[in-house]
Amino acid sequence: MILILLRVNLCIKNYVVFISVQTRINMKLSYIIGLVVIAVAMMVVIVSADDASEYVDFKTAQTMAAEGDDDKVHVVGELTKDAQGQITNIEYEPLKDPNFLAFRLLDDKKNAQRVVCTNPPPNMNDFKKSEKVVIIGRCTSAEVFLADEILLKCPSKYEEKSIAAL
Repeated sequence: MILILLRVNLCIKNYVVFISVQTRINMKLSYIIGLVVIAVAMMVVIVSADDASEYVDFKTAQTMAAEGDDDKVHVVGELTKDAQGQITNIEYEPLKDPNFLAFRLLDDKKNAQRVVCTNPPPNMNDFKKSEKVVIIGRCTSAEVFLADEILLKCPSKYEEKSIAAL
């Protein structure tokens, strides 16, 4: 009987040691996984921070280009219009070259600049109806802004309208 008890006691001790070693291995594995997750998160932040750009006007974009800064910038503006409110200075001939769009944009500080884009928006009607245009790119010279992307702010159909009293 004592032999059986000693044998059971020895088995229990071995089992406890095995559990303890297994727990340490699991903890080390969880630490390694945690460190890998943190490293990946840091890489994502570093890569996305390098791709971030700032909102500027055309004068600032020209200054940056003159200083040799090739970072992309955002410029917010409106399409130029004539006295009747019709959009002017749009060069787009999809039959000749569907990947070329040029237009004049008036930034928030009322500076006008020619913008050339090799990736025009898919729907030119939305482009012409847009309230604001955000272009992402860089100045190539004092006369031309080369846009990689065009973002449109179209008139909202969700604007609050006054309700007549009944």
